[in-house]
Amino acid sequence: MWWFQIGTCCLPVALVIWSCAAFVISFLIAVLSRHVPPLVPFISDTGTQPPERCIFGLMINFSAFLGLVVMYIRYKLLKTLNERTQIINLRLNTAALICGALGCLGMCIVANFQETALRIVHDIGALLAFVMGTVYLILQSYISFKMMPCHHTFLVCGFRIMLSTVSAVATVPMIVCYFLSNNSTLDLTPEDQGYGYHAASAVCEWLVAFSFNFFFLTYIKEFQVRISLKYSRIMLFHVAVKLPYTGVHISKASHYL
Repeated sequence: MWWFQIGTCCLPVALVIWSCAAFVISFLIAVLSRHVPPLVPFISDTGTQPPERCIFGLMINFSAFLGLVVMYIRYKLLKTLNERTQIINLRLNTAALICGALGCLGMCIVANFQETALRIVHDIGALLAFVMGTVYLILQSYISFKMMPCHHTFLVCGFRIMLSTVSAVATVPMIVCYFLSNNSTLDLTPEDQGYGYHAASAVCEWLVAFSFNFFFLTYIKEFQVRISLKYSRIMLFHVAVKLPYTGVHISKASHYL
């Protein structure tokens, strides 16, 4: 059995691949159609005009759905594990899920309300997606730190902390430079006023977006679980895994989701 066939680890992999494909495909179509300049456009700029708008909206909506599913499974895994170890505060786990869900809602708003149609609504959705997504990364990094070394290795925890730090640091100039640019034109050139702020904000936006994607890749090992349907409910089974530094093997079924 291949590693991606074990449990639900295919979900974070699918989320990352699909999200990156959504960014790249819409970007290539928009650039080749000469709707946006090839040098650091905003992500949403690549999904404002047809045909890339249709592809961008469809793929980002599905990315938001996949993201919510991954966040919910992560929430249930932590909740089940905490029943045995009592390492983390369940309120922190719930807060992370809420922030993640709000971030997914923001993604849907961005995908369905283009900036050229309803800019205010689009900006609210983008702000919700990036800010709540960053808070989700910070909370999950803190949870990973609290669960180290019994349930997370130093490498995984350090990588998550690094990505959440990059996302938090990049989010602030992304928002500030966006409002300072004060220019809604899609095809800005270096000679246009506010182009420097525009470019800085766009670079930070791409950096934050890919920080989200790389963060979800760290869930692969934890998502190597089996899920079976029974009586319209989902039951979570842990594959036999030896927890690092503990020597404990987990093979029991957990409670219903």
